[in-house]
Amino acid sequence: MSEIAPTIWHERMLAFSGVCLAAVCVQQLARRGQVTPHDTADVLFDSLFIQDASSTEAIYQPLTGLKAGLQVLLRQLDAPGDKDVEQTRYVVGMLQLERRLAKNGAAMDRLGSAISQIKRQRDEFDFAPIEVLANLGSTYSDVISPLGPRIQIQGNPDFLKQTSVQHRIRAVLLAGIRSAVLWRQLGGKRRQVILNRRQMVHATQELIATINNLPQTDETSV
Repeated sequence: MSEIAPTIWHERMLAFSGVCLAAVCVQQLARRGQVTPHDTADVLFDSLFIQDASSTEAIYQPLTGLKAGLQVLLRQLDAPGDKDVEQTRYVVGMLQLERRLAKNGAAMDRLGSAISQIKRQRDEFDFAPIEVLANLGSTYSDVISPLGPRIQIQGNPDFLKQTSVQHRIRAVLLAGIRSAVLWRQLGGKRRQVILNRRQMVHATQELIATINNLPQTDETSV
């Protein structure tokens, strides 16, 4: 990170914010049928295909793509008043599924093989983005869903019954679980939300400040 010397807490919060961003995207897809801005989930989808990264930051590029997740994380940790219960439930659900995945070596192997195959389809055979998302969604259904408990998604039935929205929601959940895997590998534990809240809040605030100071591009999202 260009503005601060990264610590393990910065690394953990980047990964945890990936889980939070996935929760935001699932909520928007279920309610609206799309995410806003339209490319919000791209940083999550791209993270699924990055292997042997030199740092946690290198997994989430551009880093600005995580800002919404970091903001949600900070509100959940530090803001007074009611939290977004629905987003929290999605985060907890992804963390629970990640723990079950970590204990199932066969499922972990199947997931790795499936993602490697989809990456080849995308990079070598030029599969269209809609096909990549559909295959990621199918991977979630085949590998993650049987681990249980399934995450119950609330939203507009008109959107939830659309196959394309279902694929995107499952692909986002898969990416969120990938971030949960990384968070655990970095030493993240659920009890830290209580025992180490100060470190988590401070690191998240610093990450948001760093992102706010990054040079802005000429591109806009609509």
